[in-house]
Amino acid sequence: MVAESTARSSLSVVPAWRLSREQARSEFKSMETWLFSEETMVLPLDEIEREQERRGREVHRLMLQAHIQARGPGDVGPALEIFPGDGCEPMALSHRRDHERHEQTIFGRVEVNRLGYSLPGVPSIHPLDQGLSLPPDGYSYELQRRLVKAAVQGPFDEAIERVEESTGVSVPKRSAEDIVKDAAEDFSAFYQARTPAPAEETGPIVVGAVDGKGIPMVKPEPAERAVRRTKGKKANKKRMATVGTVYTTAPRVRTPEEVAESLFFPEMKKKEKGPRPRPEHKRVWASLKESKDQVIEEVAKEMSRRDPEREKKHVAVTDGERALQIRVGKRLGPSVDLILDLLHVLEKLWKAAFVFHEEGSQEAENWVLERSLRILHGEVSQVVKGLRQSVTKRRMKGEARKTLLGVARYFYRNRSRMRYDEYLAQGLPIASGAVEGACKNLVKDRMERSGMRWTEDSAEAMLKLRAVYLSDDFDEYWAFHVKRDQERLHPQGQWRVLPDVVEK
Repeated sequence: MVAESTARSSLSVVPAWRLSREQARSEFKSMETWLFSEETMVLPLDEIEREQERRGREVHRLMLQAHIQARGPGDVGPALEIFPGDGCEPMALSHRRDHERHEQTIFGRVEVNRLGYSLPGVPSIHPLDQGLSLPPDGYSYELQRRLVKAAVQGPFDEAIERVEESTGVSVPKRSAEDIVKDAAEDFSAFYQARTPAPAEETGPIVVGAVDGKGIPMVKPEPAERAVRRTKGKKANKKRMATVGTVYTTAPRVRTPEEVAESLFFPEMKKKEKGPRPRPEHKRVWASLKESKDQVIEEVAKEMSRRDPEREKKHVAVTDGERALQIRVGKRLGPSVDLILDLLHVLEKLWKAAFVFHEEGSQEAENWVLERSLRILHGEVSQVVKGLRQSVTKRRMKGEARKTLLGVARYFYRNRSRMRYDEYLAQGLPIASGAVEGACKNLVKDRMERSGMRWTEDSAEAMLKLRAVYLSDDFDEYWAFHVKRDQERLHPQGQWRVLPDVVEK
């Protein structure tokens, strides 16, 4: 009886982490036995892979559980002193209680038994939470990272499915949406704190661009839902997000003929001399909540961060929207060259060409090509004069007259931003391909898929996180976000150990 009692006593003090470790070893042994069993030897490889992954994930989960248990409950002393701030006196937390929480990890759910320090009416402090850098919502940061990265690449349902397939963990859609919203919280702080590449290591041209792109929004339902919507009313509508992009680049000197050839005869394009300069350290972003002025302000700040000494050439490429041009010009200042996107010029030329020639005809293409070359050579005024003379000499009326005079006014108003002969000689960009691409990649490809509708908060979060992803900053941003999240949860100097207090 004595021997039996001693054996039970020794078993009762086996640390929990050792038991979990032994379970992991047992699971591994079971997997090993299964792998080399006769029944497994005849299975197809894909079936073995799936089962081995499932069993291996359980081994990993048990080992992680053992590790957490081996770290102890976070007992740092008999009591803590907290500093509430706001003029409140420090308080001693001497009530110690064991609290349990569950954490979903990439290996599955683990239990975290930790010691909490508290007083009645005061939230508990758990030192182990801080030691493990646990997030507040029960999903580990690594699981969140994988979910967020999948969500910015495709629909939430697909992201949840991808995470479950790779980890075995199923995250409810509402929780996934909340995780994405929370993950975007540190977007602005990340780029404000980020140190740009040294100016001497980047190209001599700093380019900024601003544009807009519509996002389909969920329309709030009225208190009493109508049986049938009346004419003109839609279930949802689009709101414009303002898109910005900034990058540096090397000059790309070209002739007007080379530009025209690339636009009208791409199949005859000659091989370029040397590698084509690519955008460097391109940053793209968009916002639904911020105004155009706020996005333009951030474009200006980002350009200044790239070249604080203003030693480089600063360029802003915009479309022909007058209000946007005024805003950009006012904020960026006279030292920045404002360039009208050549592609918007071509759109106007095609519109005018169809007044004289049939759509899709060779005559219309020749007409546009001729006037494009004249504009690229700096002859904007002559093109304007020709359009106006055509209206007068042909005594045009109605829609044709309105179209040609409208195009002429557009070119005349933007003539100071259409000095393409000078821009090409300096190697400056003359088209806003970067921001147009951002509108497509950042907004359209993710947020305008069939049936997608967004609330303001979810759209704003997705725009920010997708911008981080497309700017190749995701991993760096995630580390920054985790650090900032922990600082919010556990402010420095929030508490200290009181070793002389004895628990009652």
